[in-house]
Amino acid sequence: MINLVSIITFSQQHCITICALLVPLNLGATLWTLINIVLGSFRSIWLTAGLAFLFASLMILHVLSWLAVGVIMAPSFILLGLGLTCLFINSWAILNPMGLQKLLHHIWKLGRNFVASIA
Repeated sequence: MINLVSIITFSQQHCITICALLVPLNLGATLWTLINIVLGSFRSIWLTAGLAFLFASLMILHVLSWLAVGVIMAPSFILLGLGLTCLFINSWAILNPMGLQKLLHHIWKLGRNFVASIA
């Protein structure tokens, strides 16, 4: 049986280590999902988005463990926002990869046109 109190205690005692591990893993896995979307490699999206979904869920649970004990600070909300954003992007990648690919290509064209207009 899983003891919820020991999991929350572990989360609080090793907060810096957990965040130092989950933030880069979360960002890297989400970036890898976006790269797969842009390249059109739709077969590997399930793997990368699944891993990013797992990392984002763990980060959200970690932050919720802090909010449950009353630690209300800016980093809590920043990490919660990061986790929810990555969760949203990876959910979108799984549910509608073609729509996300079209959006990313459109953003790329806008950025390229903007840079060309400055130069």
